[in-house]
Amino acid sequence: MNRRKFVQNSAVLATGLSILNPSSLVSMPLSMDKKNKVRLGFIGTGARGRSHLGLSLYRDDVEVTAICDISKEALGKAQELITKSGRGKAVEYGNGDMDYENLLKRDDVDAVIISTPWLWHTPMAVAAMKMGKAVGSEVAGATDLSECWQLVDAYEQTKTPFMILENVCYRRDVLAILNMVRKNIFGELIHLEGGYQHDLREVKFNDGKQLYGGGVEYGEKGYSEARWRTKHSEYRNGDLYPTHGLGPISVYTNNNRGNRFEHLTSTASKARGLHNHIVNHPNGGENHPNAKVKFELGDVVTTVIKMTNGESIILSHDTNLPRPYSLGFRVQGTKGLWMDVNKSIYVEGKSPAHRWEDQEDYMKEYDHPLWKEHEEKASGAGHGGMDFFVLHAFIEAVKRKEPMPLDVYDCASWMAVTALSEQSIAQGSKPMSFPDFTRGKWMNRKPIFGFDERY
Repeated sequence: MNRRKFVQNSAVLATGLSILNPSSLVSMPLSMDKKNKVRLGFIGTGARGRSHLGLSLYRDDVEVTAICDISKEALGKAQELITKSGRGKAVEYGNGDMDYENLLKRDDVDAVIISTPWLWHTPMAVAAMKMGKAVGSEVAGATDLSECWQLVDAYEQTKTPFMILENVCYRRDVLAILNMVRKNIFGELIHLEGGYQHDLREVKFNDGKQLYGGGVEYGEKGYSEARWRTKHSEYRNGDLYPTHGLGPISVYTNNNRGNRFEHLTSTASKARGLHNHIVNHPNGGENHPNAKVKFELGDVVTTVIKMTNGESIILSHDTNLPRPYSLGFRVQGTKGLWMDVNKSIYVEGKSPAHRWEDQEDYMKEYDHPLWKEHEEKASGAGHGGMDFFVLHAFIEAVKRKEPMPLDVYDCASWMAVTALSEQSIAQGSKPMSFPDFTRGKWMNRKPIFGFDERY
């Protein structure tokens, strides 16, 4: 299926913004400096959008002025969050796919949070930058490299701030390891691993009367992310969701800041997981219509990246087989390594010879200043607190008019993995070169992520 047809079909399914309730945050103290208050608009008020919304409503330096979603139910649940926080209602935009453009015309919107299905991220972000609205965009992979260039070109033409909201970069252990990397505990970095390894087979099913806990329906009959996300597995074969693993690795290796991704090769296994799930599920079976679907996405996609400074990276995408959740991080240098699967560290000359050490003592010793500064505020926030940090970084950068810690060049290079991996797999694991989205600026740009304990 060509890209235009895929986008057209997926746009029809993009109504599937999740309407699940966000986690309770009533105990979280988030009183912030009111100076330079940010007026926020939310494009996408499903589960992810409302998670960001809930955190924003606990900030004294944020005013939520407008919300947009094509689901009236999602808008209603977002409005309920706003009014329960004691604030006045936000203006609603829900009149079709393009109504977000009207939200962007508002003079009382300084910045937007985009939490919509993947195919909408780039056009919405580009439109927002052209209207002078700072963009905080949820993560996704690119359908083709032109998407990455559209984001870069829009930023360079408008100079409107843009940040990719990659929350895993702020995970507590990930930041502690960053602290260790910068203190040379592991020596010169040689090899790194990460990925998105998460069993996503249990899609939701809604028959119009009842929500089931898991099922075999997707597309128009699906619910929440199953309305649009599963469709990608039907037509695409590549690393569809690279940023959770690649974001921290990118920061560790100073990607786009004295180093950069040079080329990759990708290989996909056969696809069996989703089919087996459908035929073996109580709501499915051999005669279910979806049992006849041929899924293109290999159950395990492995991507190997080489960097200009010589580091090698392995990324894994594994979402359609039974497995526990893991991002599979490994950071290895000339003096030792860390692996998050077994929560272990080995440091030559300090650890017992040829034996792992538990990471706990290292996590305490090298706890990042960001977590020391904001631990209380992050308590209760989603994904173990890291959702607080990624939103906080965006808001603070907007307020201070300072560079985004995870910027448009980071976003473009991470998103490009999806498009390049698809091309590599389609051509027999052929090496594919990364474009230089910085247009040469990577050679002189300095690392900034994680150096300011304020955000």
